[in-house]
Amino acid sequence: MNKSDLIDAIADSAGISKACAGDALNGALSAIKDALKKNESVTLVGFGTFRVGKRAARAGRNPRTGEVIEIKEVKVPKFTAGKALKDAVN
Repeated sequence: MNKSDLIDAIADSAGISKACAGDALNGALSAIKDALKKNESVTLVGFGTFRVGKRAARAGRNPRTGEVIEIKEVKVPKFTAGKALKDAVN
């Protein structure tokens, strides 16, 4: 399922136009993105939690030259599925 399919599903289940469903989806994704930028977590009860994790700095290797390089610490988005979502999948 891609974003267009998801918009169609939202429009059908909510009984609204595809344009309104697209705006609602874009608004929800934007709100999640903004919260993660502020280092906040977003919990959707029964679905899961979006949060910011950290990937530690480490030494890597340039595959072309074999030279050791330092890879900086970075923030990464993470998602943990909730119980209801896990149960629905299994």
